[in-house]
Amino acid sequence: MLKKLFKYYLLLISIFFIGRLFLFILYFDNFKNSGVDYWLTFIYGLRMDTITASILLVIPLIILSFTPVKFKNIANGFLKYYFLVIFSLIIYIENATFPFVAQYDVRPNYLFVEYLIYPKEVFAMIFADYKAELLITFMMIGVFIYFYQKHAKNDFLNVFETHYIKRAAMFLPILALLFMGVRSSFGHRGANISDAMYTTNRMVNEITKNSLYSISYAIYSNTVHEGSEVKQYGKMDIKEALERVKKRLSIESDDKKSIFSRIEKSHFKSDKPKNLVIFVQESMGYQFVNALGGEDGITPNFNRLSKEAILFKDLYSNGTRSVRGLAGVSAGNLAVPGVGVLKRNKSQENFFTIASALKPFGYHTSFIYGGESRFDNMRGWYSGNGFDEIIDQPKFENPTFVAPWGVCDEDLVVKANEEFKKLHIKGQKFATVMFSQSNHSPFEFPCEKIELIKDVAPNSVKNAVKYADYAIGRFIELAKKEPYYKDTVFVVIADHNVRVYGDDMVPVDMFHIPAVIFGGDIKPMIYDKTATQPDVLATALDLIGLDLKYPIMGHSIFSNEKQNISLMQFDTSYALKADDKIAIVRPGQKPLTFLYKNPKTYLDKSNHLTPITSDEELKKDALAFVVALDYMYNKKLYR
Repeated sequence: MLKKLFKYYLLLISIFFIGRLFLFILYFDNFKNSGVDYWLTFIYGLRMDTITASILLVIPLIILSFTPVKFKNIANGFLKYYFLVIFSLIIYIENATFPFVAQYDVRPNYLFVEYLIYPKEVFAMIFADYKAELLITFMMIGVFIYFYQKHAKNDFLNVFETHYIKRAAMFLPILALLFMGVRSSFGHRGANISDAMYTTNRMVNEITKNSLYSISYAIYSNTVHEGSEVKQYGKMDIKEALERVKKRLSIESDDKKSIFSRIEKSHFKSDKPKNLVIFVQESMGYQFVNALGGEDGITPNFNRLSKEAILFKDLYSNGTRSVRGLAGVSAGNLAVPGVGVLKRNKSQENFFTIASALKPFGYHTSFIYGGESRFDNMRGWYSGNGFDEIIDQPKFENPTFVAPWGVCDEDLVVKANEEFKKLHIKGQKFATVMFSQSNHSPFEFPCEKIELIKDVAPNSVKNAVKYADYAIGRFIELAKKEPYYKDTVFVVIADHNVRVYGDDMVPVDMFHIPAVIFGGDIKPMIYDKTATQPDVLATALDLIGLDLKYPIMGHSIFSNEKQNISLMQFDTSYALKADDKIAIVRPGQKPLTFLYKNPKTYLDKSNHLTPITSDEELKKDALAFVVALDYMYNKKLYR
């Protein structure tokens, strides 16, 4: 029995090893000059593989130990198909790891399974982008099934030749071996995924991980702890954490029900407050925007608009997913640990949004999206937190173009303009969050609307961004013809970059996003200091001309309290940027500090983080943000 289980252990870790070896070869150039002990990835990786294999072998051990001989055929059949499913799943996941790492620069994690509840959108994207990969994967699975069925038909029957009592007696010793494999540590605590992060090079750490274990651990963490096992980042008293965050953000508040809430007086006080429109751009990174030093010819409308607007030149997104960006620009909060607040149970009502701040002043609030707002629970979160109206795909009559993710962005802006005209005619003040969708894989949009970029596939990121920019221009063209334009503050801002990649532990440069604020009598200017999505929201609310009470975790750029900081979440890591210093905190690892150097150009993909002498205060502040954000969410103190 031991020999049989060991045979399957070797088969399992062999597949894991082959997957790791190919990743190692594929990304070797990324870390060959990093100075880290990258060859140890195979030793630490074996540890991750052993944990996974040991868990998978527990069920076969129980069946082989306690099944009576008369049921041996049933046990043999069950185990045959058990391993058939397990090996097929592992082959699929190991193959899927390659495009996943190429897209997200990390091993498969919770994101790998999170969106399976939206099969229409997800499978349309997968079949459009990964046909070849799927074909190769299923061919490999087919070949495996053929040979497995041929050679493993009665693979477990010989185990039952051993007497039942002897098999039962072997259970505890073998279980002890598997237990040791699962713990993979003789220390106080067993090993977990954080033990794979043994270097300062993120790609080496990702190669060290095991994809199946990474996915399973993420599911467990998000199911049991809503993804926020904050204690893994380090310990800090909540009183100290809150004091540190308030000091770092320069926020003074004595409100015990909403720990960051305070009254902010407008620098543009008006008896006739303006409307507010926030147009959120899906996945528009700085590298596409020439006004920020990005490639020329992709966003001509945004570049032109930047000259008549407040342009944020050093703005960083909350995270790498839309739910993080939407929370930042709609509620002004930074990224809470674990699952984003749009999808968390305790933030579905009585959670601050712009609707909370503006409703007392008679504003009509809406969320307009060209897709189905059930995605990412956008409808539930916005409607549950004060927004009066949700306009999504089913409410678009006769759209000109429909893609897997919804109607095209031009249909979105035309619809929004019609809604704003109706509200203005009625004398109704309004505040709206619009969310684009055309720049999303498989990048389907009406290609005839733009001059496609040369030598680039029509349905590609760059052309999708160019179409999104076309829609921005179309929206401004329509709005400027209407009376409501002069009475409205407009914001165009990205939710996050198109994808975050690089060799740095946290690739800070790929959190860099564009934003402009314009409209009415707003004077053009360039703001070149560090800013966050909450800072942009606070600035926009400042410009509408009202004194407001809110808990936004940022300041207007016209406030003396505005700080040059940004907090970025990347997978399970947090990076706190203060001027040119970065502190990074990770679960199960010691915090580190770096000096950040801006890329020379958008094509510069070299390392931008240089380790420096430990900045203890910055590291403590980074941990404080994680602890405080988790506490704020769990105690419902962001209202």
